[in-house]
Amino acid sequence: MQQSPTPAGPYSDGPPPAALEVRVAPLDRFGAQELGRAVVIAVVVVAHLALALGRWLARPRRQRLVDAASEGVVNGFEVLGPTFVKLGQLMASSPGVFPAPLANACLRCLDDVPPVPAAQARAVLEADLGYRVDELFASFDDTPLAAASVAQVHACVLPDGTQAVVKIQRPGIATRMVVDLRTAYWGARVLEKLFQFFRVANATAIIRDLHAATMTELNSAVEAHRQAQFRTNIGAFGDNKWVTAPAIFWSHCGPRVICMERLHGMPLDRFDDLAGHDTRMLIRRGVKVWLEAVLLHGPFHGDVHAGNLWVLDDGRIALLDFGIVGELPDTWRAILRDMFHATLVDGDFGRVARGVRTLGYAHGTGQTDDELGVQIAAALEPVLARDLGELRLSELIMALVSFGKAWGVASPEELVLFGKQLGYFERYATKLAPGWVLGQDLFLFRNIFPDEVPAVAEARGVVLPDD
Repeated sequence: MQQSPTPAGPYSDGPPPAALEVRVAPLDRFGAQELGRAVVIAVVVVAHLALALGRWLARPRRQRLVDAASEGVVNGFEVLGPTFVKLGQLMASSPGVFPAPLANACLRCLDDVPPVPAAQARAVLEADLGYRVDELFASFDDTPLAAASVAQVHACVLPDGTQAVVKIQRPGIATRMVVDLRTAYWGARVLEKLFQFFRVANATAIIRDLHAATMTELNSAVEAHRQAQFRTNIGAFGDNKWVTAPAIFWSHCGPRVICMERLHGMPLDRFDDLAGHDTRMLIRRGVKVWLEAVLLHGPFHGDVHAGNLWVLDDGRIALLDFGIVGELPDTWRAILRDMFHATLVDGDFGRVARGVRTLGYAHGTGQTDDELGVQIAAALEPVLARDLGELRLSELIMALVSFGKAWGVASPEELVLFGKQLGYFERYATKLAPGWVLGQDLFLFRNIFPDEVPAVAEARGVVLPDD
């Protein structure tokens, strides 16, 4: 009697190259679907704004008018669904770009959203993998562990008893988000023509960035591949044993489905529950792995808010959810390495200047590399705290972006993404490691500057942790 094959999805041997191609739907098309959606968006936002203002008029002392209006706009976002929830998340995480009342109101977009019914999630799973749920898993929990704008996560057990979770895209989400993004882009173009605020905020660029990120996020194979790659890179130097990312189980992955190892722990920002942990080492280990990804390996986690950075029950720190990943161009990575090398090791900003010249700046000015390096160091003096001893990395990245603008050199969006993540880490460090300065911690750069760091550590009398 012939034995039936073990149920496995289309990526059981890993995703084929074609599966890792991100298909980008054109953003500048506007047809009947988009027109209809524009009417719905306008009605929903105006209606919820009017309701919020009506409630404010009834009880005006409870909050400011601008706060009430912002709450009304976000109420409309939640009704409009995933694309506008993601737009709210973008606003919440960029308070310097958007008005503070609106950014604050959008903070609730970071919370879980209502899940789709289990039957719909099961249907996506079975369509992608080609088998019934009961054939694929020893058990499958219909109640999701978490639900976000694009996908939701269900606990499951693989046939061999391995505990796992499966991340399943919402049905029809790709088509819906493309229509929404096209509509939002058209609306942003109109608003830029009518109002200076939207021109200054570059509303169309915001929608283009959201569109690019969303097109990538809708390809589950790309997300899973990035996660697997990041997990492999963690151990590239034989250390970092206290840091991990969930293993990918390719046998149960598909175009809209990611199956991965289930990890048990808690978000890093549950500060009161971290008693018994060496919290300083937790954050140092996490930042070390993340910096190695940025400066050496390439792809880095681009959304390290506390929900994606966990302390596991066994004491390890884990990075979760690779829906947003950045990668700096080689030139910028080299400039950053040189900047850190100058800061930590030898003060040679001339090396930084040579990197800057590769971007097309300072040619024909008559300045030597050393002279340009002195200029860079002087301009960065407030950021580098005069003696370089209180370097704030996120401010440094923003300073580099400002340099790029001043020099007429385009700095990559990933550089801003990098600085934003460092801002997250610095906030955690305030609670977990008071007084710790990222840019002066030799431990973080042990694998980045393997020849220099041991010598500097010895000269300073610093003992580096083993792992």
